[in-house]
Amino acid sequence: MATATLSPPSVTPPTYHRIVSPTLTIPSDPLKPIPVGLLACQRDPLLRELTTTAVSCRESPAAAPPSNGRENKKKKKAAPAPTAPLLEIILHDTIIFPEGGGQPSDVGILTSSDGELWDVIEAQRHGGHAVHYVRLKPEQKVEHALQIFAPGALVGVALGEEGYKRRLDHACMHTSQHLLSAVLENKLNLPTLAWSLTAWPTPSYVELPRGMSPEEIASAQEECNRLVFEGRSVHVEVEELHDDNKQYDTPSVGIPDDYTGGVKRTVVIDGVDRNPCCGTHAPTIHNLQLFILPQIETLARSSTSSARIYFLAGPRLIAHLTSSHTLLASTAAIMSCGAPQVPERVQQIVDERRKATKRVEDLEAELAASVAERLLSSVAHKAEGENEGGSLVLHEHRTDDSVNALAFLSAITQAFANKIGEREKSGEKAPRFLLVLSSSPSAQTSASTTVVLIFGSDDKKAKEVGDELKGKLNVKGGGKGTRWSGKFTGVWKDGREGAVVASIIDSVRM
Repeated sequence: MATATLSPPSVTPPTYHRIVSPTLTIPSDPLKPIPVGLLACQRDPLLRELTTTAVSCRESPAAAPPSNGRENKKKKKAAPAPTAPLLEIILHDTIIFPEGGGQPSDVGILTSSDGELWDVIEAQRHGGHAVHYVRLKPEQKVEHALQIFAPGALVGVALGEEGYKRRLDHACMHTSQHLLSAVLENKLNLPTLAWSLTAWPTPSYVELPRGMSPEEIASAQEECNRLVFEGRSVHVEVEELHDDNKQYDTPSVGIPDDYTGGVKRTVVIDGVDRNPCCGTHAPTIHNLQLFILPQIETLARSSTSSARIYFLAGPRLIAHLTSSHTLLASTAAIMSCGAPQVPERVQQIVDERRKATKRVEDLEAELAASVAERLLSSVAHKAEGENEGGSLVLHEHRTDDSVNALAFLSAITQAFANKIGEREKSGEKAPRFLLVLSSSPSAQTSASTTVVLIFGSDDKKAKEVGDELKGKLNVKGGGKGTRWSGKFTGVWKDGREGAVVASIIDSVRM
């Protein structure tokens, strides 16, 4: 049995790319492009560079490569349009894969005959041709590019270090998806409805008609890795495309309607799967240890439902393990425990935090009741000797670093209202009152927020004072009925903002 390793083979086997149509040949005319399906990147996925010729070059009418349409499902904030010119270059052959089959585009570098380097930011299939989108650097000119990439000019094509890492990642994830989909179909009768090769380093997913149990996930993963350790080979069969062979007896969506390359390409995992695909696949699965994340994402639509399972393989799996271990080790160090004890310690801290939060809430409720009693006693002192229930117009400012200072002020007003209700039940006449409560953090800056809460027995008076605060202190807020709340931004000082509030309430007559 072959030993599995995460190191890819250095050379693609000569049996990888197989032309099975006796009349199909790779075009040799350097002024004509090889169609997508027969490109060098598809014949040899491990090839890093080659020399070819330019077929055409033009300045792109768009500021960015055209969208593939996937962004339409989720609205995103539009990025600023690039200002540097964009070229569209077609070559006789290329190792830069044009986006297709669910696989994103490669990136790479073109070298012109004068030794200048040109950055390929994306490649796309137009009809049957691969179009390279080259973003010009500030010192590069369109006129020079049109001359240096004239038809027949020699061009070097390379993936570069980052481009080759991207290629290996895409090849590992794409081939792993074929393997996983085949195992799910053959072992569990679960066809793949869709899939996504997500951006590095996040897990990719396959979408299925239903979710999977933990036992099914474990079984599928075990079967995939059994085949991986057997070292099954992968090859590609290419034939001429005719109307009678466009259809596939597989879950694949088949060949795109706008494809005009004339080539039918089938990716074969020995003894496991045959599926149409234009992607760049690893020549063997022996380096593709696969991990299925145990979480299931359920999707509910108007008439159907489905589920996504996420998976990792190859370099992306190593990155995930490295990142997870780093996070776990860091958390264990913070918790002063070993990695196996982290869940228990985290649960302990969560429980302690919940208890502490409950204790703070209880103490704040007790303090709010005490403050309300003190404020209400001010009414009683003022009303001594009077026949009426008394009145109170008061501003009280607090310094509070609570995450929700407004909630504490509301608790004070609620306790105040409850105590008035208790006095009314005992036969006492309810006092007239207007309270202006404010709260600032202990350390203030120009961006600090002071919350203001107005509570009164007369809703018109509460609104009048709120409007005054808006006009004189630029407090942003509003209210309904007997309550009005707002926020003041900046440094609140008793001798300045507090004095303004005092002058406002001095004019209030209850």
